[in-house]
Amino acid sequence: MDLSDLHIFRTVVSAGGVTRAAEKLYRVQSNVTTRVRQLEDDLGVELFIREGKRMHISPAGQILLGYANQLLDLAAEARDAVQDATPRGLLRLGAMESTAAVRLPASLNLYHERYPEVTIELKTGNPQSLASAILDDEIDAAIAAEPVADAPFEKIPIYEEELVLIARADQPPIRSPRDAPGGSILAFEHGCPWRKRLEDWFAHEDEMPERIIELGSYHAMLGCAVAGMGLALMPERVLDGFPSRDQLSVHKLPPEQDRAQVSLFWRKGARSPKIDALIEVLSGQKRADAAAP
Repeated sequence: MDLSDLHIFRTVVSAGGVTRAAEKLYRVQSNVTTRVRQLEDDLGVELFIREGKRMHISPAGQILLGYANQLLDLAAEARDAVQDATPRGLLRLGAMESTAAVRLPASLNLYHERYPEVTIELKTGNPQSLASAILDDEIDAAIAAEPVADAPFEKIPIYEEELVLIARADQPPIRSPRDAPGGSILAFEHGCPWRKRLEDWFAHEDEMPERIIELGSYHAMLGCAVAGMGLALMPERVLDGFPSRDQLSVHKLPPEQDRAQVSLFWRKGARSPKIDALIEVLSGQKRADAAAP
């Protein structure tokens, strides 16, 4: 039994016979008759009571008709859903902590305004964990710092972050890793691209931090920097709105090390209207940020 059999059966019932059903279906009568007979053989019941050339639906046919209506209507709904370009349903989005905290609130608010039929779930993590989550079908798309592997993903650049070193307010200028307060760095767990960038900065000068203090949030990291516990590396925009901003000092990295590209990426071949809508919103926010004084 397949959907085409059910469609023919329902048409015979609604048309009141094979002749009119064949006309509606643009089929020859013999084909319609054969398909109905095959459906009956498959189910092992008579779907019609035949009186000469007249056909009346049987009790078993009445039962099947109810299910046929449900199945065919559901199939039509599914077809419309997959062909519909209107964003709707659940969008599972991943992002790095800094992106989720600073970049996304305004963009997601705008997304909700434009596409109220979409529900967004947000998951934070480092680029490696977010990439794995996409491949494991735990999230639909993610925003993370490059590099993002080309083979399994499609991607589009969204932000360019300016990275800065953060220390306590009275910290003298930091020109090399040897100037790091206490020789300690404040960072997220392994996998964080900013941690790797900071470790690479130390390694480039043949230095190693004396201690790495792993923290779970930027607010904790900034608080530890205020207390003089170490040096942190993060996007400069993370400082926006931090209440103790005047108790911190900001130090620039060398020009070749102070920029990082952040991209939106998703599984190759899995781009959807919800992701298209997100690209539209994020690209618009990017243009607005570039135009801001």
